[in-house]
Amino acid sequence: MILLRSLVFNVLFYLNVAGLMILGLPCLFKDRHSVHNLARVWARSSLWLLDKICGTKVEFRGLEHIPPGACIIAAKHQSTLETFALTIKLSDFSYILKRELVLIPFFGWYLKRAEQIGIDRSKRSQALADAIRKARPVLAEGRQIFIFPEGTRRPAGAPPRFKSGVAHLYAEMSVVCVPVALNTGLFWPRRSFTRRPGTVVIEFLEPIEPGLDKQSFMYILENRIETATVRLIDEALESDPSLQNILPQRSGAAVV
Repeated sequence: MILLRSLVFNVLFYLNVAGLMILGLPCLFKDRHSVHNLARVWARSSLWLLDKICGTKVEFRGLEHIPPGACIIAAKHQSTLETFALTIKLSDFSYILKRELVLIPFFGWYLKRAEQIGIDRSKRSQALADAIRKARPVLAEGRQIFIFPEGTRRPAGAPPRFKSGVAHLYAEMSVVCVPVALNTGLFWPRRSFTRRPGTVVIEFLEPIEPGLDKQSFMYILENRIETATVRLIDEALESDPSLQNILPQRSGAAVV
C-alpha cells in the first residue's frame, strides 16, 4: 500500500506543480509577493495531498524563535519536502540555491521573479562572493535568507557535512541566524519514490545572535542542528521502529 499511495501522490504532486505554474503565469508580471503567495499555495496543497494520500503529516515547532524582520534561516537538508514546506512560515524570503534551478524553463522564471539567489557552486570563491553580494539588499529590506549549510541533501542519519559559507554570510551580514532541525528524510527520502506515513517534524531552534567569530558560530550552529535532528529522528523511531531500516548511519551531535 505504501508503494501504491506513493505512486498516486507523486503523480498528483507533479500535476499540481505543472498546473499551478500554468495558472500562475500572470504572477510573472507582478511583484515577488505574488510568486511567494503562489509558492505557499503549492506548499499547502502538496502537504494536503501528502497527508490525505500517504498519511504523512507535517508539524512545525519553535515558531516563536522566528524573529521579525531580517534573519538567516539555516536549515538541515534531507529532502525535497522542506524546500517548499518552509515557505509557509516566513513572510518575505529568498533562498540561496544552485544556479541550475534558475535555468529550468518555467520553474526558473518563477525563481527569478521571486528574487531568489542563484549561485554557481562550481566556482566556490566566486559563488560565496555572489551570495553575500545578493543577500545584502535582501536583508537590508528586512527579509529572510534561507540557506542549507550542507549545500545539498543528506540522507537522514548520515554524518553531517556543514560548509563554511553560512559562517561567512553570518559574519558579513550581522543578523540573527535561526537553525532548523528536521526528520524529513525518514518520510520523503532523497532519490526515492517512496513517501512513508507518520509525522514529519520541522523545528526552528533557538536563534544565534550576531557578533560571534566564524569558528564559534559554526560550532554552535552544527551542534544545535545535529543534536535536535538526532532527537527528532529518535522520536520518529519510537513511533515507527521500521523507519530504522532506511537509516544508512546514525548521526551524533557534531564536534567541530
